[in-house]
Amino acid sequence: MREDLQSAPDQSSRFRGFANQKLQSFRLWLDRVSWVDIFLLGLRILIIVLVIIGATNTLLSEKYTVGNWVSLTISGLAQGSIYALIALGYTLVYGILLMINFAHGEVFMAGAFTAVFLANYFNRIGFLNNYPLLAILILIVFAAAISMSIAILLERIAYRPLRGAPRLVPLITAIGASFFLQYTFRGFYGSGFQSYPPVSALSGSFTVGAVTIPVVQVVVFFAALILMAALYWLVERTKMGMSMRAVSEDKEVAALMGIDINRVIIFTFAVGGALAGAAGVINGLYRPQGVYFFMGFTPGIKAFTAAVLGGIGSVPGAMLGGLFLGVIESLGPNLVLEGLGITGAHQLKDAIAFTMLVLVLIFRPQGILGERLSEKKA
Repeated sequence: MREDLQSAPDQSSRFRGFANQKLQSFRLWLDRVSWVDIFLLGLRILIIVLVIIGATNTLLSEKYTVGNWVSLTISGLAQGSIYALIALGYTLVYGILLMINFAHGEVFMAGAFTAVFLANYFNRIGFLNNYPLLAILILIVFAAAISMSIAILLERIAYRPLRGAPRLVPLITAIGASFFLQYTFRGFYGSGFQSYPPVSALSGSFTVGAVTIPVVQVVVFFAALILMAALYWLVERTKMGMSMRAVSEDKEVAALMGIDINRVIIFTFAVGGALAGAAGVINGLYRPQGVYFFMGFTPGIKAFTAAVLGGIGSVPGAMLGGLFLGVIESLGPNLVLEGLGITGAHQLKDAIAFTMLVLVLIFRPQGILGERLSEKKA
């Protein structure tokens, strides 16, 4: 009995010490937290609550079947794979030069806009539908060559003379180059809209269970997947890829090791441009209408969003970010916005992508697979 009475004060003192320690830690946390941190925390909670409410209301209404959700997801993966191909150009250039090439959307436009005339010619002579695989491969190679040439010229004329300039100068130059390319191609091809001809081999669909999948979505997804896998092999398994990774880590040390920095940078722009041109043809097969001089702006911004979402400078991150953004863009209006009672939800799918960019920059600026930059790199 006496031992119990003696242990009670000891337990009470230990509890008071623990409580004081926690209280002191909480006060230190309050000293470090600003009203901006509190606002962002509240914004996080609000967004999570709205997403949960919207998704719950939509699912409980049973307006869409499981097959509808699967179809939307497949559609999002097809569109997201196109975003991923364009995003790879952003992330490759950023990984090497630590700059955002905001003219990359116009590099995408150049390949798609030029190849549409060749596609229409193939359609007129019957080559496109008689030999669809060969015709599509020729279109992809042609668009890739056009976009690659534009990207190399951009690097040589617009960016290389400014390589030692402050970071803001190449950024402004990229925006100027974007407008220059837009109105140059408007002068070449006019301001009217063009469209890719339909390919009969891609017009069908097949059914898996209760889900009907268009053939074009499967072709687009796997074509983009093959190109992304080829790029990953190039970066990870080849000598040039090793040089690219070395230059992205430290240009000065890479130069001392005998790596030609200019050659690596030109190769990086060439690969990013080629992928953008290929994405232009793949996008034309998936969404034939709307080929014109300003078509690169919205996909370019969305691809930049995908690159930031996955982790700018990370090749796997750009791939993952593009696919994730496509799925969110496809599911978001039906799953969340309709559940919140927002009218015209389908017209807000572009707003979802731009909102995603803002949220990523606020809450996780390093992206899904990105690393926090050191002060030197930032």
